[in-house]
Amino acid sequence: VQLQACGGGLVQAGGSLRLSCAASGGTFRSYDMGWFRQAPGKEREFVSAISWGGARTYYADSVKGRFTISRDNAKNLVYLQMNSLKSEDTAVYYCAAGLRAVTSPQEYNYWGQGTQVTVSS
Repeated sequence: VQLQACGGGLVQAGGSLRLSCAASGGTFRSYDMGWFRQAPGKEREFVSAISWGGARTYYADSVKGRFTISRDNAKNLVYLQMNSLKSEDTAVYYCAAGLRAVTSPQEYNYWGQGTQVTVSS
């Protein structure tokens, strides 16, 4: 499975962005999907995940209530709607595909290239 994330950019604090991740080369609906982020000098951290059918979603405490994950299996897309952005959300955001919607990046088999999100305060 190949994944390509896009939608990042520069936004002021309090603003919104929607990230998209397009999948190709595999059976998208077979995979749970996750979003992770990595800020400079920090480890990659879990942001959100969604089960293969979309029935179950998970969020890091730091983004709960502000971010929403969703997917469109007909279009092989997964989204991350990010509202009320804060400067601490600044990072490179990665989408990933795996067999379990979990928080550990080691559990995901396929990764996109990342998209930069910068939130100015």
